[in-house]
Amino acid sequence: MVQLWKDEAVQWKLTPRFEGKSGALEMGDQPRQLLVNLGDREKVTAEALRRAAAKAVKQVASLGGGAALLDAAPAVEVLGAEGLAALIQGAELALYRQEDWKEEKAGDKTVDLYLEGTGDVDAAAVLAETTALDRWICFARDLVNRPANKLTPDMLAQCVAGTAREAGVECQVLDEKETRALGMEAFHAVGDSSANPPRLIVLRWRGGKEGAAPIALVGKGVTFDSGGYSLKTGGSMRGMKGDMAGGAAVCGALFALAENRVPVNAVAVIPAVENRISPASFLPDDVIGSMSGKTIEIGSTDAEGRLILADAITYAIREEKACKVVDIATLTGAMARMLGGVAAGVMANDDAFFADLQSAAERSGEKFWRVPDYPEYKQLIDSPVADLFNSSNDGCGAIAAGMFLAAFAGETPWLHLDIAGNAWSGKLSQPYQPKGATGMGAATLYQLCKLMGEKV
Repeated sequence: MVQLWKDEAVQWKLTPRFEGKSGALEMGDQPRQLLVNLGDREKVTAEALRRAAAKAVKQVASLGGGAALLDAAPAVEVLGAEGLAALIQGAELALYRQEDWKEEKAGDKTVDLYLEGTGDVDAAAVLAETTALDRWICFARDLVNRPANKLTPDMLAQCVAGTAREAGVECQVLDEKETRALGMEAFHAVGDSSANPPRLIVLRWRGGKEGAAPIALVGKGVTFDSGGYSLKTGGSMRGMKGDMAGGAAVCGALFALAENRVPVNAVAVIPAVENRISPASFLPDDVIGSMSGKTIEIGSTDAEGRLILADAITYAIREEKACKVVDIATLTGAMARMLGGVAAGVMANDDAFFADLQSAAERSGEKFWRVPDYPEYKQLIDSPVADLFNSSNDGCGAIAAGMFLAAFAGETPWLHLDIAGNAWSGKLSQPYQPKGATGMGAATLYQLCKLMGEKV
């Protein structure tokens, strides 16, 4: 927990300084003093501040925890409110602890962090906005970390609906009868493979002008992915409880928008399914329909995420009248292998909208890299018997997946974010990303929607 200092007793003093190797920590001469090296003043970034704060509070926690006073003056001096927000976020996200089901609970070594040296910055406002966003990033992490037997599609819908009531967000959950009536055949091709029925979760935040078209955040919500009859092999099925990280991210972003009363209209659409094997499962070579009317030949039942996203994108445009659409998903191993967990891949049909994403990412600290969408790539998803092929005819799996989804976005400004390499922490993760789910995407989507509101 981060608070402003009001002469509370502290056991630690965390002192940033512009010298030494960036991110390095040293014990000071004074009792319980931790020196946080920021490197050259001219090279200090918000991301460097996040990392430094994370390392510092984790060090304090490892040494027993307690109350710590962090001098924010160097960060505020260099980057103002942005620097203060970065310090707060790095510290809060680093101290996240995931839920477990052990009989014996380990006692957490907590750190109560106080800030001084905030200067002329409206520290209370920065603290309120940042801690709210961090809380919902951690909510997204909680969802992704939860085992599949404790988060079926219906359980996810109930959890989100209950949270929405508390957060003052409108929530609608469509059951299988309602989604069938909408013609969501691609969604049901996947969802009908499980005894746990699918759910379409819709969250609406109406903070902008009345009647103004919303920006839609569409998040993949596969609560477990076996691969279906294109069965995942070896250890590749481990971790598939997190195949709904895109859905978790859009929930986190929308709830943060609501808590911070951001003046924008936004809708989150989460198609929640399990991809299992059953007599009702779809099969390779099947030809299925979709809400858009387009037909799809199935090349792989393990390319299920793009099927449910296709219908969810159509729903967002047709039913929610979205003016812009962002989909986010742990979609392809190809993207994870290509970018190594440092950046997420992006495909866009609108340069200005992509530029907005870049601006939002500069605020959030998350990294994105645009992949090409040359017309020649459309051949990857050609089918002799249907409008589209759900896999790839010739490699380029990450691009093929994006081209597939682009067909359903049509002329609506659209971004596709593939976070397959970033949803879980790994060797290249930052110190504020503990083991397990990272909450990737929630912060950037929040900042993107906030930017859209600022432009109105």
